Amino acid sequence: MATPKAVTYADKPWIKHYDKGIPATINYPKVPLHSFLTDTARRIPDQPALISSARVPVAGRLASQLTYGQLDALSDALAVGLVNMGLKKGDRVAIIMANSAAFVISFYAVLKAGGVVAACNPTYPAEKMEYQINDSDAEIVICMSLFYNLFKSVQKGTKVRKVIVTNIKEYLHPVARTLFTIAREKKDGHRVELAAGDVWFQDVLAENTGKKPNVSVTSDDMCLFQYTGGTTGVSKAAMARHSALVANMLQNECIVKQFQQTGQQLVFLGAIPYFHVYGLVTVVCLAAYLGGKVINVPNARDINDVVDCIDKFKPELFPGVPALYNAINNHPRVVSGEASLRSLKFCFSGSAPLPTSTRDEFERLSGCKLREGFGMSETPTATHSNPVTGELRPRSIGLPLPDMEMRIVSLDDGETEVPVGEVGELLMHGPQLMIGYHKMPTETANALREREGKLWLYTGDIARMDEDGYFYIVDRKKDMALIGGFNVYPTEVEDAIKSHPAVLEVGVAAVPHPEKEGQEALKAWIVLKPEASVTEQEIIKHCEKKLAPYAVPRRISFIAELPKTNVGKTLRRELVQMEMADLKA
Repeated sequence: MATPKAVTYADKPWIKHYDKGIPATINYPKVPLHSFLTDTARRIPDQPALISSARVPVAGRLASQLTYGQLDALSDALAVGLVNMGLKKGDRVAIIMANSAAFVISFYAVLKAGGVVAACNPTYPAEKMEYQINDSDAEIVICMSLFYNLFKSVQKGTKVRKVIVTNIKEYLHPVARTLFTIAREKKDGHRVELAAGDVWFQDVLAENTGKKPNVSVTSDDMCLFQYTGGTTGVSKAAMARHSALVANMLQNECIVKQFQQTGQQLVFLGAIPYFHVYGLVTVVCLAAYLGGKVINVPNARDINDVVDCIDKFKPELFPGVPALYNAINNHPRVVSGEASLRSLKFCFSGSAPLPTSTRDEFERLSGCKLREGFGMSETPTATHSNPVTGELRPRSIGLPLPDMEMRIVSLDDGETEVPVGEVGELLMHGPQLMIGYHKMPTETANALREREGKLWLYTGDIARMDEDGYFYIVDRKKDMALIGGFNVYPTEVEDAIKSHPAVLEVGVAAVPHPEKEGQEALKAWIVLKPEASVTEQEIIKHCEKKLAPYAVPRRISFIAELPKTNVGKTLRRELVQMEMADLKA
């Protein structure tokens, strides 16, 4: 009997395990991303596109909506305004906003004007905001009034010559807007006086109502600077073409379409930040393509608001992160049954490993499918997803999306393909890869390298693939620790600690050994569940049952909160900095 042929990465064994209806390849139209909004607006102009809501005394939660026809027309008007301000094709526009109708209008307006969106994290401190705006070379900023004064404090150090300002209240229900103006606008910092030369968002729209931009934009034009989270160093701007976002949107649509019934409008919960590609692609772009309705949640850290929006507006699709799902699981109104999650059909978890306990509890409470996936700013978001109806495998990020190619290469030379099942660096090739990093040729050359006649993204992630094409992220190359001569992966240690019933969250990193110069030691920073208690020694004993002796952290701190990016990734680098500061104190 002939020996069965060994599985290789080139065989794409994952395709055999796709859910029914998921294609191996997709036909990607060569059109700019915003054309899908225009098409949807023509098809269903009166259907709601965006819901903005606020809770007000006595009346409860009031909501207003923008239709697809209005969203398309408003983004046209703003695009004309941007062109009149001197925006040229390829110029970058910085958007500094929370999730809102104005953000979506601004995003599509910049694209229609031929510009490139460089969205900022609005919660950044002034120094980081200044760095990002300078790095992008943006000359126009569209800013929410809440963040206006922060930006103005650094504007002199940037090239920005024009600022457009919007207020969160502009798209609220009239009653909510009035009460917000009276009770919260000034107190919460939303009321501002504009400096000379700066203009109001609504004035730009009014001046250009009914006008359309006359700019030729193609699928090969650049449309986005997505800044990486900077978890392992300086944040870099991953540059993406329209074609990349179109491709990734359609790859994600293959999964989501399983939940859309003919003739019914899908409802999305827009809680994940739109200034990151995760929220931008899986909520803003995908909803516009499908004609879905989006519930805007300005601040996902306000779990009361997130739970209230789910209970009130009955969303079906909810992309999120593990920390957010975990917080919802433990919310008093959810635990008591007062607030219902039962409208949800599908939730996608990314940005950090999803604990099985979190997934199981969320699925029990909601009755929906919660599936872990994986992606990067460079791709520009999702590259893998677990099957919806197919087999789930513990700790797997799932199967590559259609048209993705994968390789795992040796950590020693970065080139030799390792046998299936062995650990190495994950490489990717697909239709949604970035062009490169803005103004960083060395980093671009390190990340995008040619092999097999194609450009491959060297992800910096340590991974393995099983024989069926399921992938597993072991850790980041830069986070791997060398303890007593052994490679230790912090994610594996975190998983062991998370399994303790008292632990809510944990971050693990290598720190300088306090007694052995030139060597590393493992340290764990632990956030306990409310009312829970546990000692350092109990954590160590728990780990000894699950890990090799050299992988057990002997240094443990209990803290109130882990430092994270706005999409839920633990900033191990900041944990190490905290440790170094403590040692110097």
